[in-house]
Amino acid sequence: MVKLIMVRHGQSTANATNDYTGWNDVELTQKGINQAHEAAAQIQNMDIRCVHTSVLKRAIMTAYIIQDDLNINYAPIIKSWRLNERHYGALRGQNKDVTREEYGVEQVRLWRRSYYTMPPKLREPDPSVGPYKYLDPRVMPVSESLFQAYKRIVPYYLDTVVPKLLDGKNQLIVAHGSTIRALIKYLENISDTDIDGVEVANGIPLVYEMDSKLKVIKTNRK
Repeated sequence: MVKLIMVRHGQSTANATNDYTGWNDVELTQKGINQAHEAAAQIQNMDIRCVHTSVLKRAIMTAYIIQDDLNINYAPIIKSWRLNERHYGALRGQNKDVTREEYGVEQVRLWRRSYYTMPPKLREPDPSVGPYKYLDPRVMPVSESLFQAYKRIVPYYLDTVVPKLLDGKNQLIVAHGSTIRALIKYLENISDTDIDGVEVANGIPLVYEMDSKLKVIKTNRK
């Protein structure tokens, strides 16, 4: 039996102010740091052999805290933009309550929870700098639905995480709400409409126990 553990980063400064974040690179709050420590305490005996995270600092710092607390700094950590939060386009940086007043509660619900609805697009992609310096600009999004994010997240899981799970090595993914929702959809074969109701809390480890063929036989997700 092998385990896949997934943790959404601890509370960020944007979470605290109720802003859309997406690919904005924001810090953890003190509460978020505490949540990362609490997450580590819950998975301390799981023999994690590799850590996967995004290129956004709120996820990276959560992963570092967990590695420190578990004394597994020696374990490989792989950072990939494919595990980034979904891109919120022109909503990024705006307050969620303000957008509800401007666009209506139902429209905001669709932007946030629907599988196919895209937020308003940016006029052009973000510059190809920093972690995106060597990416083909054509892959840089200007907005993403969960469906579009799913198409970059699940291939990463299949190509990079699955081989290690098949080798019997427990894997930890520290990422974002939409990243983990996409993976939950895949792992549990959740329908396009039912994924709307799936919530992922900050700093709460989700553990999937799998058999030798990676069929999920047990999870703590409620």
